[in-house]
Amino acid sequence: MRKVILDLAVTLDGFIEGPNGEVDWCILDDDMDFQGFLAGIDTILYGRVSYEMWGNFEPDANASETEKAIWGAVHSKEKIVFSSQERQDSKATFIPSGIPEKIAEMKMQDGKDIWLYGGSKLITTFIQHGLIDIYRISVHPTVLGAGKPLFQDLKERINLSLLEVNRFRSGVVQLIYERKD
Repeated sequence: MRKVILDLAVTLDGFIEGPNGEVDWCILDDDMDFQGFLAGIDTILYGRVSYEMWGNFEPDANASETEKAIWGAVHSKEKIVFSSQERQDSKATFIPSGIPEKIAEMKMQDGKDIWLYGGSKLITTFIQHGLIDIYRISVHPTVLGAGKPLFQDLKERINLSLLEVNRFRSGVVQLIYERKD
């Protein structure tokens, strides 16, 4: 069965973006093997705002070949956008409702794992419905003091089992957890 993986960068104080939406603190080291992660998924899940910001992002001409390759891999995946604002988009499928049912259906289909990209409202919805199988959280060596927290509006405790810890040259520490049932 396919798994839904929340793969996300957070600051040491638990924010996924700064107070003005800034993510300039995110580090992407070569030793993180993000391309390996992308090879293990075939679908990316977005909320509308995250899709509008990042779903079709193209690095500028001065970007490294690694960054260009990563974005090329991201754009080769099936993109599903959960939004109450239906629209036609040749690069993504928009789903207005029925998230738990749609995810249950997707997990039963053949294919690779599914990346829950975000944003925060969609992540909260997935947490509240118990739809995340793997939490792959990369803690960055930055303290913002304010911003958008990863975990908000939780109604119940989430129990997790640690699967793996990865430490990178930049000081980023990646924690990979599996949800306990």
